[in-house]
Amino acid sequence: MDTNVTSEQMHGPHNPEVRHERSDVSAIGITVFGLGLIASAVIIYLIVWGLLSHFAGREAQSGRPLPTTVVPAVGKQTLPEPRLQVSPREDLRTMRAAEDAILNHYGWVDRQAGAVRIPVEQAMQILVQRGLPVQQDGNGGSANRGTGAGQ
Repeated sequence: MDTNVTSEQMHGPHNPEVRHERSDVSAIGITVFGLGLIASAVIIYLIVWGLLSHFAGREAQSGRPLPTTVVPAVGKQTLPEPRLQVSPREDLRTMRAAEDAILNHYGWVDRQAGAVRIPVEQAMQILVQRGLPVQQDGNGGSANRGTGAGQ
């Protein structure tokens, strides 16, 4: 480094009228505010802790039994409604397997009425082969409904 370098060359030209503001921000004021904020938080914490301790002691002295939702009944294995799912992923997997079985396999809807369920792919092939059903209107003619014609 050149020892003949002046401060003006290192920091630029010096203008005595240009300075930073010394009166806008007070480091002491910020420190006092931060300490006051921390002290307030500690006081609020102690007040809430004292209130909860007071309420717990008063509840213990009252002698009343705790609600049944707090103390499980002896011999009762299930919780009251509504229950949370224990394994939602497994429940979803089971539900989807049941839906897939309904959509992709043959089965009875109503055995006495003779209504059956067929796979969706098979139903679409039959619909393509036979076309949409045509409904007769009251005048003896056929009304083409559901195909978009005349609409």
